[in-house]
Amino acid sequence: MLKQYETVFIMTPVLSDEQMKETVEKYQKFLVSKGAEIVHEDHWGLRKLAYPIQKKATGFYHLIEFKAEPTLIREWEVTFKRDERILRFLTVVFDKHMLAYSEKKRARSKAAKEVKE
Repeated sequence: MLKQYETVFIMTPVLSDEQMKETVEKYQKFLVSKGAEIVHEDHWGLRKLAYPIQKKATGFYHLIEFKAEPTLIREWEVTFKRDERILRFLTVVFDKHMLAYSEKKRARSKAAKEVKE
């Protein structure tokens, strides 16, 4: 049974733009190779951290929403723990309320983009 998840991860700010994109691609490929379906992605860019992590005050934030088997999550999180480019990550499973909120939010942002164009 596929469940929907959302992972936000923070990459170290010392990465170049190229290295940051490679890191994101690595995790996209990981999910796809394990049979997960990426539903939505959002790159939030360089942001200030609430508190210093490894003596760093900023980090590149990236969000991935995906559908996957629950057994994949443990392996997914282990890959984050082994990667020195990742400062922090958080994966949450969607319940029906969060799923509805996420869909509304995406619809609103899509409508806002269409208005701008």
